[in-house]
Amino acid sequence: MDTVFGISYDGGVVIATDQVNARSILMYQQNLDKIAELSSHSAMGVSGPNADLVRFSEYVSKNIKLYELSNDGVKLSTHAQANFCRGELAKALRKGPFQVNVILGGYDEKTPTGGSMYVMDYMGSCVKAKYGAQGYASNFCLSIMDRSWNEGLNEDQAVDIVDHCIKELKMRFLMNQSNFIIKVIDKEGVRTLKFGSDPSDN
Repeated sequence: MDTVFGISYDGGVVIATDQVNARSILMYQQNLDKIAELSSHSAMGVSGPNADLVRFSEYVSKNIKLYELSNDGVKLSTHAQANFCRGELAKALRKGPFQVNVILGGYDEKTPTGGSMYVMDYMGSCVKAKYGAQGYASNFCLSIMDRSWNEGLNEDQAVDIVDHCIKELKMRFLMNQSNFIIKVIDKEGVRTLKFGSDPSDN
């Protein structure tokens, strides 16, 4: 029942997820942060069972950090991080698949628009996209994004689209996803814009 969606704009990427950790008819917590920071200027929103979500997020983020430490501080581009992530998902298919779907976004100075975003599924497919949604959110949000997204979008406009998607989910979706967290990745780095419930309050 996870919800993850993202939008790229001129100068960065906005990623949002719900904060609910639930299984079957039980809700365990409502302040989970499903957006993992991979580097100072990249992050990924992950949907899936909590065990796979945490394990895959930590595995990818720690390996990207290890690469940086092993190569004198050289950082992987967002494109390279997405390809590493996709490769690990594909490799795991023949061992023990990660049941996760991912939206990865980052900021690169060499990229014309600054921000870039990649959408991946648990089967290891990967596509660069301007906007995307994972989980049941795609049934409600993709049409909103398709209608509202345009070239030259700024941060405020991108956040407005995300807020519109969240409002639509709360109105139309059968499940009650009460809390959402929104993060922005731009030239300043990864920052939390807003949340429904503080992830550090455990």
